[in-house]
Amino acid sequence: MSNSYDSLEIGQSFAVERLLTAEDVRMFADVTGDDNPIHLDASYASGTRFGQPIVHGVLLLGVISKVLGRDFPGPGSVAVSLSARFLRPVPVGSTVTVEATVAEKIERYRHVRLRVTVYIGKKTAVAGEAVLIPPGEGAL
Repeated sequence: MSNSYDSLEIGQSFAVERLLTAEDVRMFADVTGDDNPIHLDASYASGTRFGQPIVHGVLLLGVISKVLGRDFPGPGSVAVSLSARFLRPVPVGSTVTVEATVAEKIERYRHVRLRVTVYIGKKTAVAGEAVLIPPGEGAL
């Protein structure tokens, strides 16, 4: 389902859960070349402040990107900007909830600003915002 600029309303939101497996993290490391042992090596990670492997922060941004581009506002959305703060680590094997909420409609450009949040249970792991061109609005 796609939401056009005109159909989106401030406060409208979408949320989805996603399990982030060790295989997801390995595939991300293979694609990006980011094989930092904090993400992949349980023995190494056990000696860090996190005590276990954690998901790449940029992988979490990728899950946000999937939500924005496929789920809400939906297929055809184009990202203009994305900013985020990583507030707590996400252990590999965690189920996260990704939420996107329309915060502002920017009439001049027909863009929308969304608050994006990744939760582990009720705790915020990632908080940020994205500006998008909603589906059907054409080129930059």
